[in-house]
Parts: sequence; C-alpha cells; structure tokens
Amino acid sequence: MSNRNELIDELLYYGEKTGLVDPLDRTYTLNRILEVMGLDAYEAPETEPKGLPLEDVLAGLMDDAYARGVLSENSVAYRDLFDTKLMAAMVPAPHQVIREFGALYQESPQKATDWYYQFSCDTDYIRRYRIARDMKWTADTEYGVLDVTINLSKPEKDPKAIAAAKNAPQSAYPKCQLCIENEGYAGRLNHPARQNHRIIPITIDGGNWGFQYSPYVYYNEHCIVFNSKHTPMKIDESAFRKLLDFIRQFPHYFVGSNADLPIVGGSILSHEHFQGGHYEFAMERAAIKQEIQIHGFEEIEAGIVNWPMSVIRIRHKDPEKLVGAASHILDTWRGYTDEGAFIYAETEGEPHNTITPIARMRDGKYEFDLVLRNNITTEEYPLGVYHPHQELHHIKKENIGLIEVMGLAVLPARLKGEMKRLAEYIVQKKDIRSDEELAKHADWVEQFLPKYGEIHADTVDQILQDEIGIVFKQVLEHAGVYKNTEAGLHDFLKFIDAL
Repeated sequence: MSNRNELIDELLYYGEKTGLVDPLDRTYTLNRILEVMGLDAYEAPETEPKGLPLEDVLAGLMDDAYARGVLSENSVAYRDLFDTKLMAAMVPAPHQVIREFGALYQESPQKATDWYYQFSCDTDYIRRYRIARDMKWTADTEYGVLDVTINLSKPEKDPKAIAAAKNAPQSAYPKCQLCIENEGYAGRLNHPARQNHRIIPITIDGGNWGFQYSPYVYYNEHCIVFNSKHTPMKIDESAFRKLLDFIRQFPHYFVGSNADLPIVGGSILSHEHFQGGHYEFAMERAAIKQEIQIHGFEEIEAGIVNWPMSVIRIRHKDPEKLVGAASHILDTWRGYTDEGAFIYAETEGEPHNTITPIARMRDGKYEFDLVLRNNITTEEYPLGVYHPHQELHHIKKENIGLIEVMGLAVLPARLKGEMKRLAEYIVQKKDIRSDEELAKHADWVEQFLPKYGEIHADTVDQILQDEIGIVFKQVLEHAGVYKNTEAGLHDFLKFIDAL
C-alpha cells in the first residue's frame, strides 16, 4: 500500500517539477490520479519523493492497477491507453498551453517552440525513454554524411491486442491520426490515446492549421503542421505558398511535404500535412553541382543539387516570386514525358509525375528544394521503377517519403535483431543461407565481405552499419528519376530546357 502511495507521490512530484502541476492544484490533481487508479483513499507517504524516472513510476502504477483488476490486460496497447490517462490528470487545458505559447512567441518564435517541445516531452506525449531506444548512426558518402536510424520507439502490438482491435466496432472518429479531434481523445486499441496531447492553432495562408510534434521524433523537434480540415494531400501553388508562410512564421525551422501520389508519397495521403523541425539534413548541406537558369524567372537563383535524387534548388528573398517559379517547375514536370529517359507523365490516364518540396530560410532568403518524383511501375519493378529495387528490400522496401528524401533512413525495427544475429554468423563463418530469417541478406553479405578480409567480433557491427549506409545511398539513387551519370545529367538538363 505504501509503495502505491509513494508512486502516486512521485508522479505528483514529477508534475510539479516539470511545471505541469501548479502547487495550488496539487489536491485536485491527486484526486484525478486516484480516480484513474480506481482508488478512493490515499495516505501521504512519510518519505520525500526521490525523483524516480517517469517510466518507472508509470510502470509501477500500472502493475498495481493490473493486480487489482483496474487495468484489464497487461500488454503494451492496454498499458499505453492507461498511462496516457494517468498523465492527462496533470496536463493543463488547451487554452493555457496556447496562451503560454503565444506569449513566448511574442518574445521569439524559437523561445515558443523550445518551450512547446519540452512541454510535449514532459507530458509524455513524446515518450523520451522509447525514443532513446532507437539505433542511430551516420554514413559517409560522396553526397555527404547521411543519417541512419532503426526505429524502435513505435510499440509493436501483441497478437491479443491486434485481435481485440479487429473485433472492436469500427469508428470514423477521429477520421485519422492527424485530425484536430485527436486532442484529448481517450484512444482505443486501434487508435492511440491523446489525452496528454495539446495542439497549437496557427494560421497558414489564411487557413486554420494545427502545429504539433510527432510522438516518434525521427529527428530534433520533428513537427507536424496539418490542415484543421480532413482534406487530401495536394502539391500545387497553394502548397508552396503555405510552406513559405510557415517558414515566415518559424524561420528557424525547415518544413516540407510528402508528394501527393502513392509509392512516392508518405503513409497518410488522406490528410493535408507538412513535416518540419529544427534539424539540418544532409540534403541541406549538399552543394549545387550545376547552376541553371529558369526561363521567365531569371532573377531566381537556381541549380541542380549534388544529391542521389533529382533536386532543383531555387532561392529568392521574395516568397511570391519563389512560389511562381516552383509552380512553373511543378506544372511543367506534371506534363513532362521523355521516353528515352523512361519518364512518362501518365500511362492509361494515371498521372506519374509530382514533386516532394522542402522549404527553409537561409541567409535571409527563402529557399526551396524541389525533388522530382515519378511513381511508374513495370512488370520488372512492380513496386516502382523509382523506388528501392528488389535487391535492396532486405534492408528497405517501404516508400521513400520526405524524411528519407532529405537523407535520413528510417529503417524497420526487425533489423536490430537481424543484424545482431548476422554479425554472429559472419564472425563464426556460418552459412547465412541456412537460416530462414537471415537468408535474404546472403547475397548482400557475399558482395561486401571480400572488401574486409578477416572480420572479428569487435569490428563486425561497424562494418554492418557502414554497409547499411551504402544500401541507403543506393535506395536514394534508385528513387532518383535522373541518375548521377553523364547521361542522367544530360536528360536532367533536357527537362530544364523544357522550362
């Protein structure tokens, strides 16, 4: 009993220490926590709180709730719903959060985002202890230093929860995980709880939008900016204008959009949204390999970026002029066909060409990186000609969205275990093809092994990370519509002439 009360006291101490709970609200907050825990009594512990890690405090409270039947199942999906409810007892109302953000924004946009990011971590909406489990490293390539991460922070559902979610009544509320209705939502087995989540309303190009952070934080201050209406993704002149309007308001952030077609788009095409943050990707550091001029927009600085994908960079201090140039490039690309380069604007009425745009402020000028995309498929490449080809699927077969395009590989969690076992097989010279799970990596390993001679237990992990980095570079090259060859540049310049 004392242990339970100590844990409740620890949670209150955490709330006060982080500023989530005002000392004047302590008793009120305590009673809300007791309600969630299914308790009607509490005895203040005699010992002072130790400041235990939040993860341990929540885990202890959930174990107690499960032992008493208050938490019905003890799996991750059920525990995530329950601990979010516990945290929600301490999170201020939306209007208080919005007012604080607004007051800090008057001082500086960066002060506002610094505070809001810290707040989103303190509420446990961003689960820092899970993010810390992600594996991260860098890879040196001819295009610069790429980032690689194996994402381990998204919890994998257990079969029981998957079955329960399948049998649960289907709901169309909220319509998707980006909808504004998620704020404060209790969640269910097939939709995350968001009672501890607060959204900042912002105006973008005259429309109502929301600003929040991604709970999975693939990079520093990974934010999501989304339309308050559930409306599909669309790359057009209006999208370019919205991206630059966000940069005007938050000049210390970059912002970009996934493309608006399947295969080359992101995972959520049904809800218009952008992703941004306070991070410098390898693409931003990449230099211009050839300066170009865009007919009719001669005052715009423009060039082809030295990058594995096909990127046009344009810069100007006047956002309207930049929007005009970007729209001209997009419109031309949408209708552009070059059979010799295997680029078809459409086949059988299905459009293939679009753009992944990224916007930033650099040296007082607005800047766009416009990545040319094409989603055509063939019998040989059923998942996409400009998509990672089959020989790379053992590492990455998912869509190449905005984050990968900029130079950060988000790789599946399965690779952590596979690479650990693969390292053992390589060092012990075991037959990789004899293992059902590892066999898919055999061709790849046979290809790179001769480079290294004798491989030992203390070097194998670094070698695997380096080789995964090379695979990611190849993934991006496959996704590039114009290859980094003389012929590829020649075809790219043909498109530039078409502008």
